Amino acid sequence: MSIERYEVGPRMSQAVVHRGIAYLAGIVADEPVPSVGEQTRQVLAKIDRLLAAAGSDKTNLLKATIWLTDIRRFDEMNAVWEAWVAAGKPPARATVEARLAGPGYLVEIMVEAAVL
Repeated sequence: MSIERYEVGPRMSQAVVHRGIAYLAGIVADEPVPSVGEQTRQVLAKIDRLLAAAGSDKTNLLKATIWLTDIRRFDEMNAVWEAWVAAGKPPARATVEARLAGPGYLVEIMVEAAVL
């Protein structure tokens, strides 16, 4: 049984694959602009890239956790999410309000996906 790690840093890996499951770290925008929608687009593009590197994609999502700094911006994030998520294949999901690691971050998303 092997464990594969992707984009390994001193503190964490951006993705880890074990027993056919890809576990992604909490992903934030590279450019924390003041738009939840734009940050969500950036995060989902990074998720697409990491899932591809791990041998998966959004059609294999199992679970997602989303943190927003302001739950009143839920609809803005959801509009981007719903345009991105594979039709008929949404994961189990939770969305909560939380303070994030930096003041510019408005959304953070963590997913788990099957690697087939």
